[in-house]
Amino acid sequence: MDLKYQVVTFGCQMNEHDSEVLAGMMESLGYTHTDDINECDAIIINTCCVRESAENKILGYIGNLKRLKRINPRLIIAVGGCMVQQQGAGEKLKKRASHVDIIFGTHNMYRLPQFINEVRHGGQILEIVDEECEIPEALPIKRQGKIKAQISIMYGCNNFCTYCIVPYVRGRERSLAPETIKNEFIALGNEGYQEVMLLGQNVNSYGQDFDYAFDFADLLKTLDETGKISRIRYMTSHPRDFSKKLIDTIYECESVCEHFHLPIQSGSNRILKFMNRGYTREFYLSLIEEIRKKFSYHSLTTDIIVGFPGETEQDFKDTLELFKEVEFDAAYTFLYSTRSGTPAAKMPDQVASEVKKERLQQLMEVQNAISLRINQRLVGKFEEILVEGTSKTSERTMTGRTRTNKIVNFPGEMDLAGKIIPVKITKAKTWHLEGEIIDQMKKN
Repeated sequence: MDLKYQVVTFGCQMNEHDSEVLAGMMESLGYTHTDDINECDAIIINTCCVRESAENKILGYIGNLKRLKRINPRLIIAVGGCMVQQQGAGEKLKKRASHVDIIFGTHNMYRLPQFINEVRHGGQILEIVDEECEIPEALPIKRQGKIKAQISIMYGCNNFCTYCIVPYVRGRERSLAPETIKNEFIALGNEGYQEVMLLGQNVNSYGQDFDYAFDFADLLKTLDETGKISRIRYMTSHPRDFSKKLIDTIYECESVCEHFHLPIQSGSNRILKFMNRGYTREFYLSLIEEIRKKFSYHSLTTDIIVGFPGETEQDFKDTLELFKEVEFDAAYTFLYSTRSGTPAAKMPDQVASEVKKERLQQLMEVQNAISLRINQRLVGKFEEILVEGTSKTSERTMTGRTRTNKIVNFPGEMDLAGKIIPVKITKAKTWHLEGEIIDQMKKN
């Protein structure tokens, strides 16, 4: 019997990588992937809980699956990940969605094959493990592409920012052994991958749980020295832990891309303190200065939360001024979303929704103008592009990224996918660039 499955992913790149592992485990059971959800014998939903809007979307999706369960009572529906790892969330979901067969958390994802085999014989499973386990190694994985891949180098977070639920659902920081990461990295290079993204909630604290000295800078150097992969990226970085040693190492490593994503979250020292971010506005600006002194070619991006509890007009003005001073290439801007179970949810002076939206609009207008201005400086220049495939708008247009993570669209053929080529930038937009291939091959 040909069994079909789908893994449905909500949330961050950590979740995307976890879903590749979930898919690998399903295939190890003999299931094959299908794009048609109506064909599925099993649907695995990997959830997110960073924002309330994500949870509402997930719950709506789960509710819609009740129809499929009625049509096919043998359909197995499994829900796992961050949303159900929250205290009491698994029990609530079981009561709300009785058509769900398996509910599991973030710490026991590796047990999915056992769960699937058990529910095939009837019954339901609810298993949420509160204690972090040892990181299981050598799990099967089904990667989504053949050009770029992701490696999780650590799990969990020790920072406990007051707005964030992640430490409560992902647990404390646990780093994978350098040799394990290196072996996976080399294997990806041997398979022809051009780019690897190293993943962690705070990659800069990699190795702090070891009983020997080996940090993230050491890991980057180790991987770069293999010469196996053209490009190395990483996320996410915490500004507090971004050391001079790390800056110097990135500069020295040919394969590590010159894209610095450093979430500031607020430009106000008062709000940063309330957030428990562990740095000041002045520290952040000095870090940016250090990076810019070292790198003439680079990009800077950030995350920002607008409308954190207690944020005044002056606090928001501080954020606007910081954006104008730093001139980020891009910023991922978010309205503050209350997360039950976090300290910020209990803070006084919650900002009104209309005020948050108005401030977000102001910030986006400032940032969009800066992004366009920075991109316009690249017109007429050549950029080294890793071609990822066809663009979403046209099969005759290829798309790829610069080393600084800027999207570039240009006319080209599908056989360019996976290659690194020079592209001349011909037009700048706010969120992407347009270009054309001018190389010896084309001239001939």
